[in-house]
Amino acid sequence: MKQLFIFSTLVVLLITTASGQTTNDVTAPQVKTANGVLEGTYESGIRSFKGVPFGQPPVGNLRWREPQPVKNWTGVRKADKFGPRAMQRALFGDMGFRSNGMSEDCLYLNVWTPATTSAQKLPVLVYFYGGGLVAGDGSEWRYDGESMARKGIVTITVNYRLTVFGFFSHPELTKESPHHASGNYGFLDQAAALQWVQQNIAAFGGDPKRVTIAGESAGSYSVSAQMASPLSKNLIAGAIGESGSLLSTTPTTPRADAEQSGVQFATTLGASSLAALRAIPAEELLQSTAKQGTPRFGPTVDGYFFPKAPVQIYAAGEQAHVPLLVGWNSEESNYKAILGQNKPTVQNYTEAVLKLYGSRAADALKAYQASSDDEAEKMATLLAGDRFIGYSTWKWSDLQSKTGGKSVYRYFYLRPRPAMRAEMGNAVAGLAGGIIKSDSVVPKPKPATGAVHSAEIEYAMGNLPTNRVYDWQPEDFKVSEIMQGYFANFIKTGDPNGLGLPVWPAVKSNNVQVMNIDVNTRVEPEFRRERYVFLDTPAPKGI
Repeated sequence: MKQLFIFSTLVVLLITTASGQTTNDVTAPQVKTANGVLEGTYESGIRSFKGVPFGQPPVGNLRWREPQPVKNWTGVRKADKFGPRAMQRALFGDMGFRSNGMSEDCLYLNVWTPATTSAQKLPVLVYFYGGGLVAGDGSEWRYDGESMARKGIVTITVNYRLTVFGFFSHPELTKESPHHASGNYGFLDQAAALQWVQQNIAAFGGDPKRVTIAGESAGSYSVSAQMASPLSKNLIAGAIGESGSLLSTTPTTPRADAEQSGVQFATTLGASSLAALRAIPAEELLQSTAKQGTPRFGPTVDGYFFPKAPVQIYAAGEQAHVPLLVGWNSEESNYKAILGQNKPTVQNYTEAVLKLYGSRAADALKAYQASSDDEAEKMATLLAGDRFIGYSTWKWSDLQSKTGGKSVYRYFYLRPRPAMRAEMGNAVAGLAGGIIKSDSVVPKPKPATGAVHSAEIEYAMGNLPTNRVYDWQPEDFKVSEIMQGYFANFIKTGDPNGLGLPVWPAVKSNNVQVMNIDVNTRVEPEFRRERYVFLDTPAPKGI
């Protein structure tokens, strides 16, 4: 009988092994949070919990209020699919959403964890998506957290309110606020998510004392914002910024100016009161932002989330004193942002710079010097990228290294995306890493000469296999292995260095070394500081 029992047990083990299942595979994981029990999914060693609420739905009278605490629930709440994405227009046709539709009810986050018990205290990554503060979602494939979780990191993506829902200011909103502030609701959502992490992440096996925040483009703006705000700067242990910060030549808007823009916008809608504004259906309010002359809804120096302008906070050393890994890409913008439809010749380039900078044009042409037509295209591309996002990222790195009290690691990302796969047909590449299809024949694009805006995300997050648009080569996977390795090490220790990776020195005031990430990843001295020093004084005219 004993032999029969042993034999039967072995048969069961063999069957479950052959089918790829274990006890954990067939049992949906559950976690008890402060608000109730969540039930997620389990796949190949990673537990995931999607669509987890971290704030009450900001609808009705909660529209344009700071996020309110989640109400407790009884029983078990399913967390097996992404929640709705924030209200947004389809401005980037190539964003790959997996969200459950679109709604004002959007305050959800997603967790991927490799932890098997709550006692493991693993490092935590909280990632904010990009999209210009007008688009994006935590469900996008390029931000998927499974690959980072396999590196031993509890990984989280966070939704936050966008455009008019996330950054609208109005005198009546300021008056009703207990903090006498309005605007920045999207940033307040992120801060609320960080509070949720502090309260709950231990239940997922994460360490609330080892939380690194990261993001690209508007997500990178968000990281610089959370580091600056007194509401969140003490909730993080490290920060990663990919292309962009709020420390730009275009300052955040003073609250009084933002309020007046809000009044003007309300007038165009025929809304004479806050109650009337809140009564406008979400879709109608969203579409009204597409009208010509609609003001920009962006970050505000509201006196609460931002007591003063972020650049002033960093200059005074009042930001989070945490390690920062930060950088940008080699082709953040196109030369046409400077030259328009004119050909990239020395003459056209010189005339464009003169128009942009007037009396300072000679200094601009010295910093971005072009002596041939080929150089004119290259310098126009560099100037466009620096004006768009390179300068603000440099300023963040520079100030943090001077006043932040912790190590700063700077990178420059150079790897161009490969050609698109043949089956993509008539399509053009989009900023979000996907494609925008066309019914007509699209001219074959020239091979990329640099790393365009957002190109590094899949590499850094280990998500090349999730993007089937591009014909990834072995060299791409090599670059991804290096970049993700740096990110993972930094999240775990505050230092990107580790076995098998080129040594990455921290920035020093008298010796700024930059990690150039490419197939041939190597450290090089900072070589164009004079350009950013020039841009540090706002140009009299914008593009």
